[in-house]
Amino acid sequence: MKNKINKLTMALIAASLVGCGSAQNNGQVDTLSTAIAPGAPGDKPYWAYSGKTGIGTSYEAYVDGQYSDKAQTGPVSKVWFSLAQGMITETMFGLIHQAQLKEMQFVITGTDAKGQAFSVAESNSSDFEISVDYLHKDAQGRPLSLAYKVLSKDKLGRFELEKHIFTDPDGQSLFVRTHINTGLDTPVQAYVSANPYINNNGVNDFAKVTKQGLVAYEGDNYLTLQVAGGFEEASVGFTGQSDNLAALMNTQQLEHTYTSTGEESGNVSLLGKLGDVKGSAHFDIVLSFGKSQNESAEQASKTLSKGYQAVLDAYNGKGDAIGWEDYLASLKPMSRLAQYSADQGKLLYTSAMVLKAQEDKSYAGALIASLSNPWGDTVPASEGSTGYKAVWVRDFYQVAMAFMAMGDTQTAKTAFKYLEKVQVTDSTPGNKGDTGWFLQKTHVDGELEWVGVQLDQTAMPIMLAWKLHQANVLNDEELSYWYTKMLKPAADFLVHGGKAKILWNDTQITPPATQQERWEEQNGYSPSTTAAVIAGLVTASDIAKRSGDMAAAARYLEVAQQYDKQVEALMFTSEGVLKEQAQSQATDGQYFFRIGQDSNPNSDSKINSNNGREGMNKKAIIDGGFLELVRYGVRSADAPSILATLPEYEDESMIDNLRVKYSFTFEGHSGTYPGYRRYGNDGYGEDEVTGTNYAQGGKNTAGQRGRVWPFFTGERGHFEIASAAQNNQLSADKVQQIKQTYVKGMELFANEGMMLPEQVWDNVGVNPRGYKFGQGTNSATPLAWTHAEYVKLIRSLADKQVWDHYPIVEQKLK
Repeated sequence: MKNKINKLTMALIAASLVGCGSAQNNGQVDTLSTAIAPGAPGDKPYWAYSGKTGIGTSYEAYVDGQYSDKAQTGPVSKVWFSLAQGMITETMFGLIHQAQLKEMQFVITGTDAKGQAFSVAESNSSDFEISVDYLHKDAQGRPLSLAYKVLSKDKLGRFELEKHIFTDPDGQSLFVRTHINTGLDTPVQAYVSANPYINNNGVNDFAKVTKQGLVAYEGDNYLTLQVAGGFEEASVGFTGQSDNLAALMNTQQLEHTYTSTGEESGNVSLLGKLGDVKGSAHFDIVLSFGKSQNESAEQASKTLSKGYQAVLDAYNGKGDAIGWEDYLASLKPMSRLAQYSADQGKLLYTSAMVLKAQEDKSYAGALIASLSNPWGDTVPASEGSTGYKAVWVRDFYQVAMAFMAMGDTQTAKTAFKYLEKVQVTDSTPGNKGDTGWFLQKTHVDGELEWVGVQLDQTAMPIMLAWKLHQANVLNDEELSYWYTKMLKPAADFLVHGGKAKILWNDTQITPPATQQERWEEQNGYSPSTTAAVIAGLVTASDIAKRSGDMAAAARYLEVAQQYDKQVEALMFTSEGVLKEQAQSQATDGQYFFRIGQDSNPNSDSKINSNNGREGMNKKAIIDGGFLELVRYGVRSADAPSILATLPEYEDESMIDNLRVKYSFTFEGHSGTYPGYRRYGNDGYGEDEVTGTNYAQGGKNTAGQRGRVWPFFTGERGHFEIASAAQNNQLSADKVQQIKQTYVKGMELFANEGMMLPEQVWDNVGVNPRGYKFGQGTNSATPLAWTHAEYVKLIRSLADKQVWDHYPIVEQKLK
């Protein structure tokens, strides 16, 4: 009896769903009867692959430093998307971290020339040759908007799938035009499958087939999937159990069709048949969002009614519309800066848009670290997660300085004002300790996530304010206002420290020792943190003086000078161990180490274990943090301690675990390009023994290995600029050498979508994914910090001086 009911139900549903059978059918989904999908709650959900080859959102203009529907750009679109492995992956709506979709893919079924039935899904990326390009470019090939063309060629030559992907700048929709071309004599069938993760998790969703399309929802968050003309067939189900994908892959048809997931929630999927394709056809698909089912469906209908070209033109900024092309045109230095790139400005233009795209649109100025979840495909999505879609003040500072470098002072100023939201005050929820420091990591709305004290993150807002004032972005009155409201409490904390007592943290902070340095893993005395603290206090002294607070000005400068005298005394060893422990052929035993937790730089104390790696003698671990002393003006480029450390930093003879530098070669390019790990004994990366992702299964392993981070190539390039400028040797030939080594090196680390990664493969250990040497891994791509460092490197080279150098620091420490 059960089988008869299923067959009757399926027949009724099929009658209601079938359209005219053409590529652009007129059928509309209806629900004449209900068939409940079994298999709740579905398979365990995970996030998507993190190595994005593209991200996108619309450009929106400010109104008085805020996003508003009254802006020239019209209603604010709060939709972001990402691309990975040829597919549309995490797509956000609302706040920038609120994922509503894990992935959307296309499935093609048919019969090949030999009469063999086949089914190919985009998730099987090995079946395709995939390329990513931009839809709107200038004559030099520089992208002019974040609208993408993704071409997936079936390796057996049966069909090609081309997707054009962008958002509706005046609505809450993702627009996807899909072209399908086939040379087969018989038609192929095209399907679209979506795996919603409504409200930033993959477990609490419901789904149904409606007249307006396929709908998924949790609470008051709704997603609607529509295709122009309607679906020929449609079904919903629980992922991996009743989503029909297995049947579609095995039998080239839907085994069952379900109109609802019923009263049980879970990990749901949507599946719709687009139509038959003989020769070629295109389908216009929209994924729309709203706070109700009707609102979501209306957004989809409005976007579809405007049509492909109108939505794309508005997104690009064609004619009277204000879009990405207008944003790029507003960045006055860009044409000059492009001359100092090695690729005619392609990555520079991309970086400008990528950085702007990673700003929240509800909280203007909230700049996130990356629109990705690191190693997402093995990170459970059972609970909401921001991943890197959150605010770290250190990354934030790098990006704000990049906005300044490329001429977007408006975003830099808005970002600076936002920082008030993430400073610890008496009103910070749960705070029972001292104030003035800046939170480690927060959601864009200020919600607390991680609460470690990183003193560089407390110094950098002060440094940014000083730079903004120097550039006349903050006037004298504004500077004094922010000094009293935000900067003085920060500077006081850098002087006195205090009790951090919030959530899990209950720690006394005594500067210049920090609870966490810039890698968030160790406490103690760090060259990079101390460089920022000293620069922060010197700039705070100048700001205090300009604000009439002479006593504070004197105190800040005095303490900065005290910290300055301690740099080598605390962090530079004359009894190094790299020859014995790392087999270094370049060391003389004198160098800056990464961090130390006692006041004797020659002691053999161990630093803490972290990321699966056992703690080691502090003198065995080096990093590039000492270069920040030069960048900010704390030490000259020819300071003896700096020059003494360079050989160890550049030494490629050391054992892999403690080695930092790796030279890269790239197919089609002569020469080698420098890359650097964060530090020796780094465990923040894939396991070199098993090849598994970082902390896969929720546990750290002893074989985890942090790999090369491309932004260090920019940091090293900045040192070259500082050194040459100091010695009056920044000749045309030297500029060209830096351009062809460090600038081009960073460009070569970018993937085909010109996204710069957090980490790249260094050829050490097991490589199950088949990464190429220098290719971005599954850590986090694009990393805002990397794009920011690239922009700043270009600006520094063009100006022939380091962009985020602080001359006043140099002057006051003499």
